[in-house]
Amino acid sequence: MTVLCLDIGSTWTKGALVSEAGDLLGTAQHTTTPPEVLQGIDVVTRALGPAENTFACSSAGGGLRLAVVGQERLVSAEAGYRVALSAGAKVVHVSAGPLDGAGIRALRAAEPDLVLLVGGTDGGDASVLLHNARKIGANRVACPIVLAGNVEAQPEALSLLSGRTVVRTANVLPDVGELAPGPARAAIREVFLEHVIGGKGLSRGPRFRNLVRAVTPDAVLRGVSRLAMQDREGAVLVVDVGGATTDVYSAVSTVEGPERAVALPPDRRTVEGDLGMRWSAPGVVAEAVAEKLIDKAEATVLQEEAAARTVDVTWLPDDPTVDLRIAALAAVLAIRRHLRLVDGQLGPQGAGLLVLSGGVFRHAESTEDVERVLRADPVLRPILRTAAVMVDRDYVLAPAGLLAETGRTAAADRLLSRLASVPTTATKTATKTATTSAPAGR
Repeated sequence: MTVLCLDIGSTWTKGALVSEAGDLLGTAQHTTTPPEVLQGIDVVTRALGPAENTFACSSAGGGLRLAVVGQERLVSAEAGYRVALSAGAKVVHVSAGPLDGAGIRALRAAEPDLVLLVGGTDGGDASVLLHNARKIGANRVACPIVLAGNVEAQPEALSLLSGRTVVRTANVLPDVGELAPGPARAAIREVFLEHVIGGKGLSRGPRFRNLVRAVTPDAVLRGVSRLAMQDREGAVLVVDVGGATTDVYSAVSTVEGPERAVALPPDRRTVEGDLGMRWSAPGVVAEAVAEKLIDKAEATVLQEEAAARTVDVTWLPDDPTVDLRIAALAAVLAIRRHLRLVDGQLGPQGAGLLVLSGGVFRHAESTEDVERVLRADPVLRPILRTAAVMVDRDYVLAPAGLLAETGRTAAADRLLSRLASVPTTATKTATKTATTSAPAGR
């Protein structure tokens, strides 16, 4: 029995054919084909052959854009923000306190796919939650809403949101100092699958919507979490450099238990929308200058190179040196930001494993120069001091997450074991070839 795992991104649709035991049988990819993404999916499916089961994740159409509306930035809004980060969403707006006219305008301007409405502990102050529900209900905020605030105030909040698509769930902050993100994460996923993925104009008919089981970052995060369970010392850190964004994932614990509002979930993800290989390449150079990672002479050269890459985002250079340099800088900057968010909390041992993901790494003959830059950075050096470095050359993290999501944890773990044997110097893989060339970004 075989399983086909698909990842439909904004630029590329990737597929992995996996045996029931978790052996990788083949990989293929094709450009994503909106407004009918099924065309690209069918090309990948034909390249890999029939499968008994097909599961998909998607970040096409920009993934899941989420706005958080909370009560106090250091409590409710921050808790909601952190729930969103671990749910595979890209947080495009955060507000705290009673919404006013300017706040509503800013919320609409962010163009979220979903609003996470939080505020108050159970049985505590309900005034801000109800005020914000009233404001959202009375204004042109048409996207679905996940209501995850004070449970005693939720019935009244629901009535104030009449006419909107609302999914009610348990409070993310049931008591002072206690964070309960699980129900809100599940609700965000439910809304994404039921209301968002079908509304992005990616496909006609229900077939695509029925295939998709998760937003791609959520699937990858689940794969990273499984990877952290494989008797590794230290945390697992994954940096995925794409054409438009650089995503960083970390897993520091596999033990489930109560979470505190002042702490972060053990598995988390951050996305940097201004750091990438093509659309966002100028942002990498600008931030590298601001962080004093490059001198004026190199900045002048890279600024010109970055500008050229925004003109033709599918361009593949014969010499990858500049791309790898931009990727190394993007990785350093994105990991630095990730560490700032988590207060450097990657466990007492730092990172035990660093995984490099993204086309620029997968198709490089060697990533030694990138590793050297990462290990030499004064901020990252303590975190990466003893870390092994792997490249996700077969792009197994998202498929592993899909397998785990469907209860195939043993197969997921076997698929992830490939990362333990894949060196950072490129090697040929005995899998079916892609139908198109891979890009420098996603």
